[in-house]
Parts: sequence; C-alpha cells; structure tokens
Amino acid sequence: MKSFIFWQRWLFYSSVLFALFGIAFAVYGSNPLFLPYNNALAQIFGFGKSMPESIEPFRAFIWGPIGATIACAYILLAFIAWYPFHRKERWARNAIIAAFGVWVILDSVVCIKYGVYFQLYLVNGFSISIKALPLIFTWKQFSNHALLNKSTLQI
Repeated sequence: MKSFIFWQRWLFYSSVLFALFGIAFAVYGSNPLFLPYNNALAQIFGFGKSMPESIEPFRAFIWGPIGATIACAYILLAFIAWYPFHRKERWARNAIIAAFGVWVILDSVVCIKYGVYFQLYLVNGFSISIKALPLIFTWKQFSNHALLNKSTLQI
C-alpha cells in the first residue's frame, strides 16, 4: 500500500508542478529558464541564435495558449490522481494513458515534421517518463482492485 501511495502522490505532485510550469510559460515565456528553449526554436526555424524582436509579440502570444493548455491538462490530471486514481478506479488510469498517448503521438509527429528533435527528448520523453512510472508501478493494484470489486458485487 505504501508503494501505491508513493506513486499516486508522485503523479499528483508532478502534475501540480507541470501545471505551474504551464502557468509560467503562459504569463512569462521569455523568462531566463525558457531562454534555451526559445533560442533553440529560433535556430531551427532560421532566425539565428535568438528570436528576432519582430516576432516577439507572436512568440509571447502563442506561448500564452500553449502554457494555458499545459496548465489545464495537468490540473485535470492532478484531480484525477488525487481522487479516482487514489481509489484505484481503472478508468482514471486508462484516461491518463489515452490522453497522454494522443498528446505524445501528435506532438512527436509535429516535432519530427519540423525537425524539433530536442523536444522529443527534453519535453515529450521527460513528461511521459514522469507519468509512465506511476502507471507501471501501480498497474497490478488496479487489476487486483477491479477483481475485488467484481467479487464484492456478486455477493
């Protein structure tokens, strides 16, 4: 049980941190922490070593909806992790797998299409690893819980 609680809280607290990251990205995407990411995108898309001033308003705008979407997804995941995942409701685990599976496939295809390979490793790989670990280490507990619920319903 301690192992399950550890991974459930890992999922919850990492989701809260990712949501805070999304908020920071939305409201201050040009902060020093995100500078390497912005500069890497500038190089990939032929702008030189940094984003030109002429596109700064566009960059600032587009990071707003992207950051807001990140925050939204991770706040939702935090609620799923805290309540139904904690109760070992199988749909919660499956929803996490489905949602993040769709995201990583779509995001990875777009990254490959445009040659933004560093995002595959830094963002996608890291994010999926953080979310996959709790799912992997709690997988059997969801199966056992479902069997217990099924046998209880038959009594």
